[in-house]
Amino acid sequence: MGIHPDRVLLSESIRTSTYNPVIAEIKVRSPSKGDLLRDRDPLDILRAYERAGAVGISYITEKDRFGGDIRVFKEICDESSLPVLRKDFITDKREIEETAELGASAILLIARMLGERTTEFVDTALEEGLDTLVEIHNPEDLTFLEDARTTLLGINNRDIEKLEMDNGDVSVTERMVSKIKRRDIQIVSESGIKNLEDVERALKVSDAILVGTAFMEEKDPEEITRSFVMGRRENNA
Repeated sequence: MGIHPDRVLLSESIRTSTYNPVIAEIKVRSPSKGDLLRDRDPLDILRAYERAGAVGISYITEKDRFGGDIRVFKEICDESSLPVLRKDFITDKREIEETAELGASAILLIARMLGERTTEFVDTALEEGLDTLVEIHNPEDLTFLEDARTTLLGINNRDIEKLEMDNGDVSVTERMVSKIKRRDIQIVSESGIKNLEDVERALKVSDAILVGTAFMEEKDPEEITRSFVMGRRENNA
């Protein structure tokens, strides 16, 4: 089925952004922080992110550790005009087809998990009309990208094997960027971006940032998201 015909791809939304390109994540739970939703409606948070100027929406569909719900993901895809990224530990091509059918614009593919299958999973996703955000964390992960036609490359500032028990640091993005030879990929700095200083550092070396926990911890996710998008605190505007 592919994505909705009127849905802009995530890579295009990043490319055409006139402000800081921020992908805002609706995150239900974190292994390190616990409950992040706190009885709030995910669709209310979605609308806050839209008003704040995010270039895209991310949602983690993994249920056991992150509290995701595929039905909520579909609601987000149906309700938002922004490109929606599915984050999960994708290991089956049927999950790619499902993601497209649900109306998503992009899918996360973790190079360390897929290994030599990364290229074929990217090809399958592209055939389904999805942008692919292939995630790496260390130089060894780069070996799985040589033939992959991915549109987006995510640098996770946290080690996924530690399930967010490390805080993450933008220095991971700064170190990894110098090792990436390809210039035909948009780079997204993911996780561990906590404040405006982190935003500035990350965007000096990447094309976009993906932020979840820092937004979800706030009582007013719209205000902090807008501050990241605009590059300043609201009271300094």
